[in-house]
Amino acid sequence: MARSFRIKAGIGLSMKISVITVTFNCVSTIADCLAAVAGQSYTNREHIVIDGGSTDGTKNVLESRRDQLAVLISEPDRGIYDALNKGISRASGNVIGLLHADDLYADPDVLTRVVAAFRHHPELGRVDAVYGDLMYVAKDDTSRVIRYWRSGAYRPALLRRGWMPPHPTLFLRRGLYHQFGGFDTSYRIAADYDLILRVLSQMQGRAMYLPNVLVRMRVGGASNRSLRQILLKSREDYRALRVNHVGGVGALMWKNLSKVPQFFSQTRQ
Repeated sequence: MARSFRIKAGIGLSMKISVITVTFNCVSTIADCLAAVAGQSYTNREHIVIDGGSTDGTKNVLESRRDQLAVLISEPDRGIYDALNKGISRASGNVIGLLHADDLYADPDVLTRVVAAFRHHPELGRVDAVYGDLMYVAKDDTSRVIRYWRSGAYRPALLRRGWMPPHPTLFLRRGLYHQFGGFDTSYRIAADYDLILRVLSQMQGRAMYLPNVLVRMRVGGASNRSLRQILLKSREDYRALRVNHVGGVGALMWKNLSKVPQFFSQTRQ
């Protein structure tokens, strides 16, 4: 049974969450993303949007909702990871989460549960990372589930079996970015995997799993649009494993095979 996390009166709101969204020509989805953040029940938050100089009307949508945003930058960048680093450098929250322009929070209490997970487990020691489950949904109908990514509880040994949490559900204390660095922009697709391996393999605090769907992600991400992209992703994943001294070919094979069950389940296991 899924556990719920509640914030005790008087202490929860002292933790600020920064949500970073990167956009480029996302006019058909950006309004939903902004609404998903604005509709969160947890109020001590900031929404930072880094736009890559969109030309399709995205910038107009962002400007029309400027009062919802702590930071709005629209300028050319060197890709998604460069833009994410810009957002991280401007974040002022204790905790940073990433919500891409095509994605949605699963419900209005996602940030409330995340903050509770960071705060309410003194018997486990300091919690430095919180993550949950992810649903892949249809691009034009976010109520239609395509597949379900159940994360499961984290153990360090899992990294050598290719395990990773769904990156859109991962919230990290801001200090981890200062300690371990941001996204390595020499990666074209797998900088998120590299960051996850770098942080989880070295951080001193705990990673807390929330057995709840935190994010609904529209299908069609950059890493699986073509065979060429899939091959590039595999090469970069292998590089990330080797650079972070986590594993090699075996871990890469386990990583790819671990995704197979997602295609046979549209509901939580």
